[in-house]
Amino acid sequence: MPAGSKRLWRIATNTLTAMQSHSVRLEIAIDPVELGARTGMLWSRHGLLLAGIGVAARIPITRPSGAGQAQQELAALQGDDELEVPASGPVAFAALPFDREVAGELIVPQVVVGRDRAGNSWMTTTAMTAAEGMEQARQILAEESTRPQATTYELTSAVTPEAWRDEVVAPVRDRILAGEFNKVVLARELLLKTDQPIDVAAVLRRLNQAFSTAIIFAVEGFIGASPELLVSRDVDVVRAHPLAGTAPRSSDPVRDAELAAALNVSTKDQGEHRITIDWLLDTLLPYCSYVDAEPEPAIITLPNVHHLGTRVEGRLSSPAVSVLELVAALHPTPAVGGDPQDLALKAIGSAEPGDRGLYAGPVGWVDAAGNGEFAVGLRSSHVAGNTASIWAGVGVVGDSDPEAELAETRAKFQAMLGALLRP
Repeated sequence: MPAGSKRLWRIATNTLTAMQSHSVRLEIAIDPVELGARTGMLWSRHGLLLAGIGVAARIPITRPSGAGQAQQELAALQGDDELEVPASGPVAFAALPFDREVAGELIVPQVVVGRDRAGNSWMTTTAMTAAEGMEQARQILAEESTRPQATTYELTSAVTPEAWRDEVVAPVRDRILAGEFNKVVLARELLLKTDQPIDVAAVLRRLNQAFSTAIIFAVEGFIGASPELLVSRDVDVVRAHPLAGTAPRSSDPVRDAELAAALNVSTKDQGEHRITIDWLLDTLLPYCSYVDAEPEPAIITLPNVHHLGTRVEGRLSSPAVSVLELVAALHPTPAVGGDPQDLALKAIGSAEPGDRGLYAGPVGWVDAAGNGEFAVGLRSSHVAGNTASIWAGVGVVGDSDPEAELAETRAKFQAMLGALLRP
């Protein structure tokens, strides 16, 4: 590292060390979902709610080997904490690129308002007082929206659906049949442009209402309603909920039940799912004293699709590694990359037109103790001003039908398009 870079790193490290986070119990009700929707920094999963305001620090994280260093930098911010529960104390949000070699960062908000499943509510402030943090939250929630509504929408694709089906999916399927891989996950992108800046807060409210069982997230313009938990760490308990295998929904209840039942017995989808579960268990085992999965996948039903999902849970060996280290080990799973991993990722790089960016990358939060939750960044969109990039992917295996895979992307696009296109 050049001498000048070393000096800048020391300055950044000293700045972090000089700051401390302080957490106090909240007696006044503040809705973290509404606050996070307005600020664009939000996490909502099964009763755990976190909303962030502002940026106190950005901690670089080199990948895939820099998790430990980033965790130490975050832990250095630890100050007084009245609660001492997971997600209190200093907390960082992160949305990491899909490409595991591309560096990312942890974002430590100036203010975090949290509420957990046990009913605890708190505020954590970094580089400001609790009174200042409370005043910021009140002002944000009191603001009246004067944002003009979009009146025109333009939806384009760099590659036509037919070309993606015939020139991306079909050739990769043929290579799988020839024995090069077991599975490759391929995605395509839509680009939405509007005549007014997209109202991220309104989109998040719609996602939260429509996908109440999903993980609602927002990190600096990357927003979504992911159905898939990549990994969580709660003290020494590790959990994951991988999804692989998809069927569309139907408005006809009888037909919808038939589609779910067909998914449950599909040789193609069950095989695709088994690849992910076996890989995940093998990858987690070195970090655990034990780890196990449900014996059979369950049907996970969302408003737009059915999935096959299996819950995985284990006990971490002592000392427990941080959630950041688990993310580094697990991303990308075969559910978003393929199998064998390295060969599948090379195939994605050569077959897909365009860079996935944050799509299907890890998105979540981590605290100073290494607890945290990370989703797979699916059913997502990266919003910047009046544009939104939207991706949807499918797992391609030997008996995949390219036309059916194209139809699956259309079903998956509905989640974000329904939230983005509604006035």
